[in-house]
Amino acid sequence: MSAPAAGAASAVLDFDDILVEIGEFGRFQRRNYLLICLPVLFAAANSLSYVFTAGSPTYRCYVPECDKLVDAEYGANWVSIAVPGSWSKRGHFTPSTCERFVANGDHLESSSDPWSAWPLDQCFAENFTTETERCNQFVYGSSERTIVQQWGLQCPENLWKLAFVGTIHFAGLVVGTALSGYLADRYGRKHIFLFCIVFMALTGVAQALSWDYISFLFFALLNAVGTSGVYPLAFIIGVEMVGPRKREMSSIVLNYFYAVGEALLGLSVFLPDWRQLQLALSVPPLICVAYFWLVPESVRWLLARNRREQAGVIIRRAAKVNRRDISVELMASFKQQELDAETGQEDDVEGGLHVKKDDKIWLAVKEVARSHILMGRYAILLLIWAVNAIVYYGLSLNATSLSGNKYLNFALVCLVEIPGYSLAWLFLRRFGRRVALSGSLLLCSITCVASGFVTLGANWLVVTLFLVGKLGITSSFAVIYTFTAEMMPTVIRSGGVGVMSTFARFGAMLAPFVPLLASYYDPLPLLLFGTLSLVAGLLSLLLPETFNRKLPDTVEEAIALGK
Repeated sequence: MSAPAAGAASAVLDFDDILVEIGEFGRFQRRNYLLICLPVLFAAANSLSYVFTAGSPTYRCYVPECDKLVDAEYGANWVSIAVPGSWSKRGHFTPSTCERFVANGDHLESSSDPWSAWPLDQCFAENFTTETERCNQFVYGSSERTIVQQWGLQCPENLWKLAFVGTIHFAGLVVGTALSGYLADRYGRKHIFLFCIVFMALTGVAQALSWDYISFLFFALLNAVGTSGVYPLAFIIGVEMVGPRKREMSSIVLNYFYAVGEALLGLSVFLPDWRQLQLALSVPPLICVAYFWLVPESVRWLLARNRREQAGVIIRRAAKVNRRDISVELMASFKQQELDAETGQEDDVEGGLHVKKDDKIWLAVKEVARSHILMGRYAILLLIWAVNAIVYYGLSLNATSLSGNKYLNFALVCLVEIPGYSLAWLFLRRFGRRVALSGSLLLCSITCVASGFVTLGANWLVVTLFLVGKLGITSSFAVIYTFTAEMMPTVIRSGGVGVMSTFARFGAMLAPFVPLLASYYDPLPLLLFGTLSLVAGLLSLLLPETFNRKLPDTVEEAIALGK
């Protein structure tokens, strides 16, 4: 890298060239990368904790004539004659949650104590009528304790309150994702990243200490706002600290941590009380306060903001830790540009006018808006992000074919994402970003359509197709993060990814309604997922390839990616 001409305003340092000298993924980057991955574990768990804290446990009416006063058995042999319910094809009885059969009047008249329990061998069908009545005492199928027991949210009329927790959660994600992206571009990746971690932890603790349903909703909203910024900012920091050949690795490995963090919720079988679970997920991230001294700011962001002195300090430290020497030309370039910044020779100019550094983001946004090429690309990306969210969460909601222990099933559904991320990594390295994205979406499309027509077939085939579809859409989600970041100029990269992710959250809000289409035609939800994936997969072929291209620092460089 040659030294800049004396007295000239030096070109912005190319950080990819700097990384070639100091190491694309040396000891310095590996240490910091591990540090930013650890909070992602807890962010992933917090992002889905409401599934268990606000979940509905299995329960039925308490039948005083037959149930024991202590340790009543949920699945006792006589339950089907005392409580209405439904039988599965395999002969399994599922009792109604809030209704029971009225006891036979003959027994009530002959008993001196009408509420005394009958001997279990006398709980016969003739002792109950076919009429039903509501109950307000319940027997639970496990030791799981959620907000249902905490604030009396049993029975169908309260189901909307449990579902509303999810709605509030996604609303918090929408707000937090957009806000954290903008703030990170303006005030730095590191500081907003740390703020999101600590805010997530504190609001999670407050959520565990909620005193009623309304306070629980309020802190769930705030917790989602904090949680939503952790993964995107960890992703941006990870991508910006490594060289071109290591970008896909940094994004995919981060997703491994996210999948494991989600799967950790399966261990909540050992923490059945919702308050204990929320505390276990929220207290440990507080240790990340130490990251203020341990994790450096993104050098790319510092260079984009003309803060070259700070960037130089970090680069020198990285070279020392990586045991690499910095060339004389690179040091001379830093000295010259630091001198230019100090003497005012390197002011940002737009149309001949002095531009404040804080206005660079809005200037870049205006340039993007004036470019038909970039607006077209970003419109396609928005659609693909929304499709990813709808299909990803929609498949998760349609995972009812995976019968058995719900904790184990949840963990398996999360862990199957790891092969999906591995597939994305393989595709990214061998075929590039565009083919990887299109191939993942088309794989999901084929399996969704196929599973839509075998819903009444063998259970193992339905499960297999479901898992392959989830694998495909997971791979697509991993690729789209990398692809989007590599198409955004540095000055708005974090905010741009944040906007895309925010738009995806709106898509996720639609996912819970898609299964309702099955009431018109059973395969319709899966056919819809397959069609959306097919359209998105074909549109992705219109995007420019970014594999092994340097990250664009300016809007002009972002436009040039397609040339």
